[in-house]
Formats: sequence, C-alpha cells, structure tokens
Amino acid sequence: MIERHPGVLVWRLPEPVLAISSGPHGGGLGLRHWVLNATVPKDYARLDPDAHVGEIAADLGLRGAGTGLLTAVDVRDVVVEADGGVRSWVTTGIGAHPTWAAGPPAEDVPDEDVPGDVPAVGTINAVCVLPVRLADAALVNAVATVAEAKAQALGEAGVPGTGTVTDAVVLLCPADGRVEPYGGPRSVVGAALARTVHRAVLAGISLERRGTGVGVVTSNARPTTMPGDGENRRWP
Repeated sequence: MIERHPGVLVWRLPEPVLAISSGPHGGGLGLRHWVLNATVPKDYARLDPDAHVGEIAADLGLRGAGTGLLTAVDVRDVVVEADGGVRSWVTTGIGAHPTWAAGPPAEDVPDEDVPGDVPAVGTINAVCVLPVRLADAALVNAVATVAEAKAQALGEAGVPGTGTVTDAVVLLCPADGRVEPYGGPRSVVGAALARTVHRAVLAGISLERRGTGVGVVTSNARPTTMPGDGENRRWP
C-alpha cells in the first residue's frame, strides 16, 4: 500500500522486502519495512538528513527498518511508470544547475559558475519495485541501469548534465523466491526497469519545464494502491 501524506509519499510494506538504497536514511542493502520520499524546502539547510528522515518516519508511525529520501520537488508531482512487472515512482527536479558526473573538482569551478542567490536545487528520486528476487550483484547492476536510463532521458531532453548532486534510488524486490542473476539494461528485469525510469524522468522534466506542478501540499490524502501496469500518470 502506498500512502500520500502532506509532503510525503510512503510505501508501507506488508512484509519486509529486500532493498538497495542510496538514501540518506537506511541506505545500503538489507530488509526494509517502509520507504518514504519527502518534500523539503528549496532552502533546506539541515546537516542531518538521516535523523530528519527518522523524525518523519516516527511522526507517521512507521516501524522497523526503512529507508527514506528527500527532495525539493513537490512529491505530488511523482510520475508513475509500469512495464514488465516493474513499477517505478520518480520525482524529477533538475533545478538551475544540473551537473556532469565527470565534471571538474569543486575548487576548479570558476566563481561565475557558482550560483549566487539562486539555489541550486534539484533531485531525481526513483523508487522502483521489481517483481522477482535479484541477486545482490544484480541489484548493484540494476542501480547502474537506473543511472544509465536517467542519463539517457536527460540527454534526450537537452539537459546539460547527467543528473544532480543529490539524486537517489531505492530498488525493492522480494526477499526470497527464484533469484534473477542479472540486472543490466539488456536483462529481462533490467530492461523493463530502464524503460520505466527513462519514461518517468522524461515526463518529470516536462512537468518541471511547463511549471504545471501542483504546489505545496496542504491537506491529508487517502492511501492509494499501486497503479496497474501500463499506467503513466501523476498522482491525482
């Protein structure tokens, strides 16, 4: 079951699943009971995002080990994609300053390229549910697949960069069952994962450029079940 709360998307899992996460809270590889993606202000300055996510989880009554992400994007602008049993929820914010993965060291960036009073806000957060258990190595490969798909979408959209400095990903899969050994972009699961992330990032970039976001969350929302296969939509 997926729930929408003011400024937060919550995946409250009925049973623990295997997760690989680059999130500031609950990152790494292990069993997780919940996932959240929360909106923070564009001038967010807390230096303890791990603790902050834990506070949000506690306020929502989440129990057990979980993992959480933060973004300056209004999470109601999440784009949902499904393909081949894979479901991906992506919030896309490029901000004013996308970055190249192989850019120069920070000390080599000219002063005129450093943002002044315009915050360099952006984050692409992806939470993806996979239909089968992936081997640990395949999960690592699948994270790379997400990054490749994201970079492909940014390139096709003409974004001068491969992402933002705060992009994060969470992949969830069953903790047991048949083990799939591959997660690359030409594997069965990896190919579907790449397609969902690619489409979702492209749609998210379009939303950001059109400025058609829904704005600040002001009211509680009812829990929402997972969308069916083939859907490409924002949350209502």
